[in-house]
Amino acid sequence: MKAMLLKGKNQPLTLETVPDPVPGPGEAVARVLACGAGLTIHHARAGRVPIQYPRILGHEITAQIVATGEGVSSLKAGDAVTAYFYLTCGHCYWCRINRETLCDNFKGYVGRECDGGYAEYVKLPAANFIRLPEGMDWRRHPAEIGVICDAIATPIKVTRKARVTPTDTVAVIGAGGGLGVHMLMVARWAHARKVIAVDTRAAKFESCLKSGADAVIDASDGSVSQQLIEHTAGRGADVVFDFVGTKQTIESAIGGLNKGGRLVLLAGNGERFDADGPVLMRKEIEVMGSRYATKQEVIEALELVARGDLWPLVTEKVPFTEAEAVHQRLETGSITGRAALLMP
Repeated sequence: MKAMLLKGKNQPLTLETVPDPVPGPGEAVARVLACGAGLTIHHARAGRVPIQYPRILGHEITAQIVATGEGVSSLKAGDAVTAYFYLTCGHCYWCRINRETLCDNFKGYVGRECDGGYAEYVKLPAANFIRLPEGMDWRRHPAEIGVICDAIATPIKVTRKARVTPTDTVAVIGAGGGLGVHMLMVARWAHARKVIAVDTRAAKFESCLKSGADAVIDASDGSVSQQLIEHTAGRGADVVFDFVGTKQTIESAIGGLNKGGRLVLLAGNGERFDADGPVLMRKEIEVMGSRYATKQEVIEALELVARGDLWPLVTEKVPFTEAEAVHQRLETGSITGRAALLMP
């Protein structure tokens, strides 16, 4: 099969011919129609996370099962599927209580510890394939369907984690990126009273407004805390989602929170930060970390899209042979929303 192969740290992706995957016991193979290209994948491409080379990246897939291994009864040839990013055990305490992102026997990530979706076919444990709901037009929209498992499932998770209510003002830092834009959509879907987009790139502001933001803050001048307070009549935001995770963005978010405010941190490369303990206690501020989403949250995100509540924003759809060019644009932050690779 044809695949885009990463052969070393921060090396260009190259088109290679590799053996077709064959499913072993408990595994399945699917033909890939599309695979999303987001920052999580790009951090691997850029060498910011450990990987064994050579490796086929990618996990945000739309695919169709073509073969199953011994013992697999949950899938059959022809099933339309996406993938669950985390390789988990399925039987530890955290997996049993539907918090498998904290799996005690975590085995890594699709597209890092095992080959992923930047190829014509992908082989995964059968448990990592999630069937698409009935009525979802995956043949017509493979790029959009593929990114749901991350771009929408993750905002669904953190919306619940932060307990967003219709009386809350929500701010999203990194709002023009692949997760940020969809966080705006989900915050609007959750009926937040006001949604504020925070980003540094003016070219992305219009897309932020179209995706559900009521206002946009330009973070390039460094006064995010002050602007959040100004946009909320002096109160501060009730919830801030930070998808950038630098010392500056985290501390600005805390400074711009209302009493009882909640900050959720979810970034590929977070940094250490300083916080004023007495202020956190006095204002009852909550700072929460988060990782990806559960399988159930992926399933629910798929169902929300299938019934028309939400629709992913994929602004760039290119042949998978152009993966390297997409990753160059990801490195410079030039892509609004998500990009996706289309397979031949």
